[in-house]
Amino acid sequence: MRKLIIALLFTLPSLGMAASSYIPLEKANIDLRDQASLQRGAKLFVNYCMGCHSAQYQRYNRMGRDIGLTDEQVRDNLMFAGDQVGDTMTIAMPAGDATSWFGTPPPDLSVISRSHGVDWIYTYLKSFYVDESRPFGFNNAVFPDVGMPHTMWELEGLKKAVTETVIDADGDETTRIIGFEQVKPGKLNANEFDQAARDLTNFLAYTGEPIRVERERLGIWVLLFLGVMFIFAYLLKKEYWRDIH
Repeated sequence: MRKLIIALLFTLPSLGMAASSYIPLEKANIDLRDQASLQRGAKLFVNYCMGCHSAQYQRYNRMGRDIGLTDEQVRDNLMFAGDQVGDTMTIAMPAGDATSWFGTPPPDLSVISRSHGVDWIYTYLKSFYVDESRPFGFNNAVFPDVGMPHTMWELEGLKKAVTETVIDADGDETTRIIGFEQVKPGKLNANEFDQAARDLTNFLAYTGEPIRVERERLGIWVLLFLGVMFIFAYLLKKEYWRDIH
């Protein structure tokens, strides 16, 4: 019964803030070639996300090499348990305990950027607001009634939702979120937190497809090769068919 009650708390819509979202997705404008951004994003991920979320399809040492870190730097700055540098980025929380505490295990974030897109992630990270009716005291305009706290609230500070009431053609009223108002400052100002959200989004985009930069680099050479080969193939075709045409 206790597990059922906890699950209901995380799945039932909030009664205290029955507001839909009208927050458009912002452009993340990430750069997978920006290793400094990826390094900052990796630091944010292990400090603020890996308490609950794993990236089990990524290995520490592979990640380190891709974003410009040595194995020693990865061990000293991004590993806080007794894992080996060749291990995958898993968490210590057993799935059974996670289900008891949260109603469902927090999802692995290895490919979250491929399922939702980077603009969604970036906007989601910036759309938490105070909602006392929720179990953790926060809600999210992009993912209403999400079952997780705002782990980076100390960096961003606290915001409240700004809403408006809209009356449709049938006369029904709907309250929707149109923005946010800062009620308590955080350690970072707005521009700095925007950059932090972008760095974390950049890192999650990397984990979703670690080979992307290399794939795009090789793709240019492949297209150039095909272009040159097309010229020779066309000249060869003309030579074969010269007597017919």
